[in-house]
Amino acid sequence: MSRILITGSTDGLGLMAARLLVAKGHQVILHARNAARADDARRALPQAEAVLVGDLSTLAQMRAVAEQANRLPVADAVIHNAALGYRERRRRLTSDGLPELFAVNTLAPYVLTSLIARPKRLVYLSSLLHRKAEGTLEDALWERREWDGAQAYAETKFHDVLLAFAVARLWPEVQANALEPGWVATRMGGPGATDDLDQAHRTQAWLAAGVDPATQVTGRYFYHAEQTQALPAAHDVGVQDALLALCARLSGVAFLR
Repeated sequence: MSRILITGSTDGLGLMAARLLVAKGHQVILHARNAARADDARRALPQAEAVLVGDLSTLAQMRAVAEQANRLPVADAVIHNAALGYRERRRRLTSDGLPELFAVNTLAPYVLTSLIARPKRLVYLSSLLHRKAEGTLEDALWERREWDGAQAYAETKFHDVLLAFAVARLWPEVQANALEPGWVATRMGGPGATDDLDQAHRTQAWLAAGVDPATQVTGRYFYHAEQTQALPAAHDVGVQDALLALCARLSGVAFLR
């Protein structure tokens, strides 16, 4: 059985995946953005091994979460699930001066990937909407464009696929994959979502557990446990490396190759 860390796992798909993994006999480490949410997580899943606490919108807290993770035995897998949604109406800045959507959805997975002791498997949650990205990093921080929350979200979910594919290329000993869970009626997805909620958490749990031979791949993109095609630009090594360089510059955290 595996030890699996899931970011953003106090509710929604993160908690659903955690419950499924525990039911299958795996050890699960949860993550909450603050102490109150951590208490909620412990009540929701008392079988969890631990709950890490930190608001992934700030660089200091990203580092704190990584430090907490590294005080525990090395996880077999990390699911990068924490995210803000597509309905952000304005460009909110963090205490680090970064767009909050970019900080949580793009920079936090990069920093945690770089600082947490390297697991066997990394799973990055993207979205069907990542295909609406332009396929470049032009104005990634939305400093010149008029804010569009849905488009900004789509671009961060493209960044998550870029990160997964870059890790797969640069860390061949790690299985790094990305997936879309579908548009489902969670707090993030909203009540109008039309996809199957019962399927939305299963692929990330399946990939993280790594039991099925079909999961023994890297640099792939999944939807409901089937390989599918990501935006072609996600395979562009130049764009992948540009994202790593941008995140390293903004965070001060180097990506070790």
